[in-house]
Amino acid sequence: MSAQCQPKTALGRVVNEIEETGIALILGLMTVITFVNVILRYGFNTGLIWGLEAVTFLFAWLVLFGVSYAVKVTAHLGVDALLVFFSPKLRRVLALLAAAVCIAYTMLLLKGAWDYWANFANLPQTTGRWFPTGLEEMKRTSFRGWYEVVDIPFPEFLRWIEPVMNEGEHYEKLPRFIPYAILPFGMALLLFRFLQATLRLIRGEAESLIVSHEAEDAVEDVKHMNYEE
Repeated sequence: MSAQCQPKTALGRVVNEIEETGIALILGLMTVITFVNVILRYGFNTGLIWGLEAVTFLFAWLVLFGVSYAVKVTAHLGVDALLVFFSPKLRRVLALLAAAVCIAYTMLLLKGAWDYWANFANLPQTTGRWFPTGLEEMKRTSFRGWYEVVDIPFPEFLRWIEPVMNEGEHYEKLPRFIPYAILPFGMALLLFRFLQATLRLIRGEAESLIVSHEAEDAVEDVKHMNYEE
């Protein structure tokens, strides 16, 4: 990880730990569940009924964690074939414009993610078509915390949420608001990372949001190997 990507604030360090720990745990869980399912299927002619659904949700969590983390470590790819012909001042202006577009787009994603998740979490959606202008009035018919996933069983240690989310009714499967929570959370992380990247542009610590050049890096690696030989 480059020095530019090192977190400099307490909030940055906390978010960094959340992302890295989350990614590591998700990869580990996906590996363990898939491995156990393969052993059970081919060794004992059985399997974890909920395994595929669990891995699917975990993969979705991994992608949404990874999107924000890739912004942080500058791993997203971009095309700068035209930018190299512009002056440094114009490139800076275009970079700030691109960052503003990314922030606006992520805010739209965050609103949509919250509104979708709120349906399952007994929480109000936002009002406004494009940007949130407030919160809608909640009615009892709006509560959808009883929606469950298809196969994943409900963990016993979470029984305390039944009076809160399901009016005391018994959950048999995991309620959907739990795996779907990554939608607004992941978009919030992405917005945070784009704000960080924009701040780096303003401070002159970065030239653009496009900093990953796989082809150029590969050429440099090969050149370095040839020199060693």
